[in-house]
Formats: sequence, structure tokens, C-alpha cells
Amino acid sequence: MQEAKYRLPTTGELAFVLIGFIIVMFSFIVLFELPIQLALLTAWFLIIAVGLKIGYTYRNLQGGLLKGIYDGLEAVLILISVGALIGTWIAGGIVPSIIYYGLSIIHPNIFLLTAFAITTITSIATGTSFGSAGTAGIAMMGIGASFGLPTPLVAGAVISGAYVGDKISPLSDTTVMSASLSKVDLIDHIKGMLPVTIPAWLITGALFLIVGIFFIEGSGELSAAYSTMDSLEEYFNISLLMIIPAIAVVLLLALKFPSIPVILFGALLGTFWAYFFQGYTILDAVNILYSGTNIESGVTFIDELLNRGGIEFMLDVIVLIIFALGVGGLMEKIGILESLGNTLEKWATNIGRLSVSTILSGFFGNFFGGAAYVSIITASKITEKNYDKMNADRRLLSRNTETGGTLTTPMVPWSDGGVFMAATLGVSTLTYLPFLWFNFIAIIVGILYAYRGWYVFDSKGKEKNKVNINTN
Repeated sequence: MQEAKYRLPTTGELAFVLIGFIIVMFSFIVLFELPIQLALLTAWFLIIAVGLKIGYTYRNLQGGLLKGIYDGLEAVLILISVGALIGTWIAGGIVPSIIYYGLSIIHPNIFLLTAFAITTITSIATGTSFGSAGTAGIAMMGIGASFGLPTPLVAGAVISGAYVGDKISPLSDTTVMSASLSKVDLIDHIKGMLPVTIPAWLITGALFLIVGIFFIEGSGELSAAYSTMDSLEEYFNISLLMIIPAIAVVLLLALKFPSIPVILFGALLGTFWAYFFQGYTILDAVNILYSGTNIESGVTFIDELLNRGGIEFMLDVIVLIIFALGVGGLMEKIGILESLGNTLEKWATNIGRLSVSTILSGFFGNFFGGAAYVSIITASKITEKNYDKMNADRRLLSRNTETGGTLTTPMVPWSDGGVFMAATLGVSTLTYLPFLWFNFIAIIVGILYAYRGWYVFDSKGKEKNKVNINTN
């Protein structure tokens, strides 16, 4: 009987929640400089108030909140695993050795392109942006800092490359999820994304190369790099043997073993390496899994770069993600996301607008839901009816879902991707945001194709390089 009382939020209620959410986030973060966790917790009560007005009981709303948290717990487990891995890989000499050899073979002028390419290859091979940033990405940050490059710029190259694989790798959970929810064969989904991904990658690579060539001048950066190498040799046992755990983790992920146990296995290898090769006692090496490293080298750069990691290092981030997932669960429960979808449906009257509506739905899922899984669900399910009405092939839906859902995730400071990248790379989301060139370029290329009718599909599923459609 009580179910009949439920209804979707009115336009006024929808506006109240969305505007209120933005005001709360801006006030807490920008005006008062309070923790973002408190802002998200406050947003819970804002959404709950509207839910009670609509007709839900608190128990109903709590159920939605808990479901949102439960559905995103995999991201929390990955954070815990990567935190442990980062700590032991630093103590075990894995990350210092990768940084050392990277500094010895990579020229500063091509470093940004190299970092972008390496994380691209790693993410395609492993299917995980988190794993790529948490392994190769950390090493690239160290090398870039040694070359004197701004860390937000380096982070932009790392994250851009990490999300190439997250977008197109058949091993990526978001790629599989986008294809599945859009009812598209996985390989067809990947093929449908290539016309967007390849030119976006080439343009992004060219931009990073140009910036690298014109940004770095003189020998000062090389002097800093040589100084870093000397310091690393002084405080760590550097050898190619140290890189074995990294190779093992990448291979296991490429062979489709589950991410969490593989990352934890890598953390365990890091513990052994810290004990056998870096002079740690067995108890200290094991403790690093939780507490991270505590290096007092006297060299400020080395200490800032390598004093991180451990499960404890990720606790604030985990709390943030739990609160963000709760916001997403509450919004889904009371129909906020569905109402947004209905509004976009009325506006999407042609293929161009339809594509934009899907990409926006994915962004809304990240902005208000705080997680990639929410964004992919909202992007695909909110707009799929319009694709059928307009006889647009589902591969266009899956491509736009991947673009709007996956690529916008690291752009939102409180989403699982934004939080993870900021914590892992040590650069705030809003600072690295302007340098997510691949993500922005891929979105722009996808929208351009849709409005121009390039690389879209007809109702029979046949790809057409140029489609005669209404784009007014």
C-alpha cells in the first residue's frame, strides 16, 4: 500500500536537490575549506529531506543509501589493495628502481609523451586505470618531478593514458559493463570506439610532445634528475631484479586474473623484496602494508615522493568514497537520476543531441553518484529508449555511454576515480583537471562525429562513415 505513495520528484524538488548539492559542496570546499567528506555527509540529509517529503520512510531511504554503498565497495577494496601495494613497492625498491631506470633512459623533452604512452599500454594490457596509475603512474610522477615538470601536468599525462585502456580494453570492467548494459557485443563495442579513440590519442600525444619540447629548456632538469638518481642509489638497492614484482602484476592482470587478489599479491611480493633486498626486518616489512613507508633521508624531494602508501594512507579516501556512494544511492532511490533522464529525453531530438544527452547522463552519474558504475548505468539506461525511437544502433549508445561514464570519472573530485587519482598521484583533482587532454578530446571528437553524422550506425547495425541525418 505504501508503494503507491512514491512518486518522482517535481521540477522544483529536483532543482532544490541539485542546486542545494552544488551550494553545499562549494561552501564546504571553497568558502570554509572544510573536508569534502563533511560536505557529502551534509548532502545525505538534504536528499533524505526530499525523500521524506515524496513519501519514503527513513528505513526506505536508508536501504537505498546502503545499497549505493554496497554496490561500490569493490572500489573501496581496490583502494585498500593499492594502498598496501604502494607502500611495499616503495620500501621494496620497486618504485625507486623504475624511477631510476626511467631517469636514465628517458629524455625530458619526450617524457610527457612517454608517460602517456606507457600508461596507455599498461591500462590496455591490464584493463584498469586504478592499477595503471597505482603502479606505472607513480613511477612516472617521480620521473616527471625529477625533470622539473609541474606535477599536475605529469598527472594529466598519466591519467589520460590510464583511461585509454579503461575505455577500450576488453579486460576493463567499465568496457564490459558499457557493452552489456547497452546490449552490444563486447568486440563490436570496442570496434565502434576506435574511430573516436585513435584520433583522440594521436592529438593528445602530439600535444604532450609539443609541450615537452617547448617547456623544458637547459640542463637544470637533467641536473635534478642526476641528483635524484644519486639519492635513490644511496638509500635503496637499485637493480633490474627489483622490477620483477611489477612485471608479475602486469602479466597476471593481462591474463585476466581478478584485480584485487593480484594487487594484494603484488603487495606481498613488495614485502618480500623489502625484507630480502632493502634491509627491512620481517616485522617492519609486514607493517608497511598498513602504515606505509617512513623514510628520513634528509633529502626533501625523496622524502616527499616516497613517504606514502599503506592501507592507513587510504583511510580518508575510503571514507570519502563511502559518503559519495551514499549520495548516489539516495539519489537513485528517490528518482533524482530518473527525473534528469526524463528531462534530457525531451531535449534529445536528433543524433547529435542524443549523444550529448548520453554523455551528460554519464557525467551526472559521476557528479551526483560518485562512482563510475553509477555513471555507466545512468548513461545507458536513462537514454536508451531514445536510441530505439530514432533507429540509432546500440553501438552508438555503448560508445557514448563509455565516453560520458568512464572518461568523466576522474574529473569529479568526490567520484571514486577522482578521489583515487588525487590520493595516489598526490595532485588534487581540480589541479590536474585542465591537463586531462585525452578525456576532453575524446568527448569533443565523439560529439563532433554525432553532429556531423560520421562513424555512426544505421538501424540495421551497419557502420556508415557518413550518415544523412538531421542535426539541426
